[in-house]
Amino acid sequence: MRILLGLLLTASISAPALAACPPLLDHTLPSLTDQATPLCQFEGKVLLVVNTASQCGYTPQYEGLEALYRRYREKGLVVLGFPANDFGGQEPGGNRDIAKFCEMNYGVSFPMFAKSGVSAGNANPLYATLAAKTGQRPGWNFHKYLIDRSGEKVLSFGSGVTPGDRKLVGEIERMLSEPRP
Repeated sequence: MRILLGLLLTASISAPALAACPPLLDHTLPSLTDQATPLCQFEGKVLLVVNTASQCGYTPQYEGLEALYRRYREKGLVVLGFPANDFGGQEPGGNRDIAKFCEMNYGVSFPMFAKSGVSAGNANPLYATLAAKTGQRPGWNFHKYLIDRSGEKVLSFGSGVTPGDRKLVGEIERMLSEPRP
């Protein structure tokens, strides 16, 4: 009887938590180390989702992304990196190569996901959802999507918008100042 009661209590506590995950984040994707990563763990955070590449003219943006992450993570910002080889073949390496490159060259400490597609026809589930929600797909590497704490509002920023751009930083600060859902 105690076991049944314990199971019922656990189920009743877990069900609302699972239901609280915004549909946008209701995906589990592999990390660079091939660990299944439920995006629901980022619920209530402001997310900056970026498709990355190691051999692109925009690759130095890793430095700015890491600076943003370090500056705002305690306030609730999480940068999520998604390596992709969709544009110009500029991410030819495997996940291990990408992880080593990011750590050695830019000290990346924000969550990075396994190399996957982000463009039309081969987009991973998160990128397909982001494109459908915004009507904008990445046109090149280092396209950015900024997602509010509720997982409802998504802003899109092109590759040329640097991590230090005043408009992007202003939107991040505005979203961070909004109450948690």
